[in-house]
Amino acid sequence: MKRTESPAAPRGLQRLALSALLAAAAFGAVAQEAQIRKNLAERLPNLPKIDEVSRTTVPGLWEVRIGTDVMYTDDKGDHLIQGQIVDTRTKTNLTEARLNKLTAIEFASLPLKDAVVIKQGNGSRKLAVFVDPNCGYCKRFEKDLATIKDVTVYTFLYPILGPDSDVKSKAIWCAKDQGKTWRDWMLGGVTPPRSMGGDCDTAALERNVAFGKKHRVQGTPALIFEDGTRVPGAVSAAEVEKQLAESARKS
Repeated sequence: MKRTESPAAPRGLQRLALSALLAAAAFGAVAQEAQIRKNLAERLPNLPKIDEVSRTTVPGLWEVRIGTDVMYTDDKGDHLIQGQIVDTRTKTNLTEARLNKLTAIEFASLPLKDAVVIKQGNGSRKLAVFVDPNCGYCKRFEKDLATIKDVTVYTFLYPILGPDSDVKSKAIWCAKDQGKTWRDWMLGGVTPPRSMGGDCDTAALERNVAFGKKHRVQGTPALIFEDGTRVPGAVSAAEVEKQLAESARKS
């Protein structure tokens, strides 16, 4: 009588072989990570403590994360690379996307009491913006932002461009009508009057700067949508609308 082999046996062997390959790959990755950590620590004693070593999508290239800073290295840690990776096929800045993820800001964590609040229409949607009063891109963006309907804008004054930015930010923050004073300056060039009162507390501006530095807000304007999406730069009104709609969809 002819003997037949159960079809389950080959499948079982295939699964075992696949499991063995995956285990070997995982072990190899762990060993490579350990080698990278060891070599970098021994060769660069002044390098801060490495928080994470992980593969990138680029063959042979590893990410070295120190806090919210990222660098790159080869399989053995023989070279340390500082710079950005751009996917030329999609024109995506992979380093920037990674940093945005590492420094993501939950909308609920924003200190909204330290923002100038401007309600447009019914204000049902929410958007936070970090801005410097002397930032030309911020002025251009403000014109587009003013056309958006049904949004509450939380404007965080973020004076990082020099002493005059601090002076103007304090004047705007101490104004009786903060929103109007801000828009008058940004859209109409009306210099905000200096506050004559001595009881205006401007500590909010210091907190804004500290918060921004902690979360790597390195340029203005910087937008944060209600779903946590972070967008740098003076994007168009159409892009703001798109992100607001996407944020509402995720909520």
